[in-house]
Amino acid sequence: MSHQGSSSGAGAGWVFFAAIVKDGFYHVPPNYYININTAGWGWIHLIVSIIVVLAGFALFQGATWARVVGIIVASISAIANFLFIPYYPIWSLLIITLDVLVIWALAAHGRALAEA
Repeated sequence: MSHQGSSSGAGAGWVFFAAIVKDGFYHVPPNYYININTAGWGWIHLIVSIIVVLAGFALFQGATWARVVGIIVASISAIANFLFIPYYPIWSLLIITLDVLVIWALAAHGRALAEA
């Protein structure tokens, strides 16, 4: 995506790697409407993070498809982090904010990046 997208993708990958390695790292709130263990959430976030990093590198090469993939993946990331708020609220809100900024940057300035 953009530089922020690659950074947030790599950062999210490391944070959610903890959920995969140590299943009890995050506290699971009782009666949460999404019933998935934290290792499952960790895998979901890690896969999305890898896609974000790869799309970021392709975007630096000027690939138009990477803008579309970047917007889609940033949207999925924002939704996934919205569902992760009860587990890790501050990090989730930070990543949602970065995702919104990345979506805006790709939609508003993506053509300028492709021309550069």
